[in-house]
Amino acid sequence: MNKNPPSSPAKTFFLIAGPCVIESEALTFSIAKHLVELTGDLGIPFVFKASFDKANRTSGKSFRGPGLAQGLKILAAVKKKHGCPVLTDIHETAQIKTAAKVVDILQIPAFLCRQTDLLLAAARSGRGVNIKKGQFLAPDDVDNIGAKLRAAGCEDYYITERGTTFGYHNLVVDMRSLPQMRQAGHRVIFDATHSVQRPGGNGTSTGGDRSMAPVLARAAVAAGIDGLFIETHPQPDQSPSDGANMIPLAQMEGLLRTLKIIHEASRS
Repeated sequence: MNKNPPSSPAKTFFLIAGPCVIESEALTFSIAKHLVELTGDLGIPFVFKASFDKANRTSGKSFRGPGLAQGLKILAAVKKKHGCPVLTDIHETAQIKTAAKVVDILQIPAFLCRQTDLLLAAARSGRGVNIKKGQFLAPDDVDNIGAKLRAAGCEDYYITERGTTFGYHNLVVDMRSLPQMRQAGHRVIFDATHSVQRPGGNGTSTGGDRSMAPVLARAAVAAGIDGLFIETHPQPDQSPSDGANMIPLAQMEGLLRTLKIIHEASRS
C-alpha cells in the first residue's frame, strides 16, 4: 500500500471517469472511446466507470440502469474494445462473484461503506476495491474500513472522498481530509462530481452545481491525491441520473490539462 505523505503527491494522478449509469451500449462506447483517447494523449492512467444499477435513487420511478447481466456485458465489451480497466458499483454480496469476472475495480457506494459482509466479500474477490467515503464519516473513521479490507487480504483498495453532509440538501468538502487519510496510509481519490450534489434537492431527484466541480478538482489536486473521480456525459442535462453535477464531455480536455499543470507544480 502506498504511504505518500501529504506534502508529496503521487508521481501522477489517475482518472476514474465515465457516465453515472449505463444508458445504452452505443453511448457507453462513445464516451469510453473519447476518454481513452484523451487520457492517452495526456499520459493520464485511466479507468472507465459506469453503473449497471443505481440502487440508491431518490424516487422509485427513477431510471436505474440495464441491470447486472446486460450491464456487465457492456462493460466487458468496453474493456475488450478499448483496452482500459473498468469499474462499477456493487450493492449486494451476491453480485460480487459475477462482477469480479469482468471488472477490475469493485466500488462500494457511500451509504454501504461500513457494511462488513459487503466489504469482506469484495476484499476476497481478488479485484481492487474502491470505497466511497460516507457523507457521515470523519477522515479517521475510514481506518476501520481499511482494517476490515486488509484483514480479508485486500491491500489494493482506495478511499474516495465525496463530500460531507452539511445541513439539508447540501454537501461540503473539507480538503483537510485528503492529506489526513493519505497520511494514515490510505490511497485517496477525490470525487469532484458527487461532491457538488444537492441530495434530494429537486424533490424527486438529486440536484447539483456542476460549475463547482472543476473548482474542487483543482483544489484537491493541489492538496495531493492519488486519483480523481469524475462523471461526465456529452449532454449532462439529458442524462437520467446525476446530470446536474456531471461535467460535459467536451470540457474534459481543458480541465484535465489544467489539472496536470497544477499537479506538476504541486510536486515541485
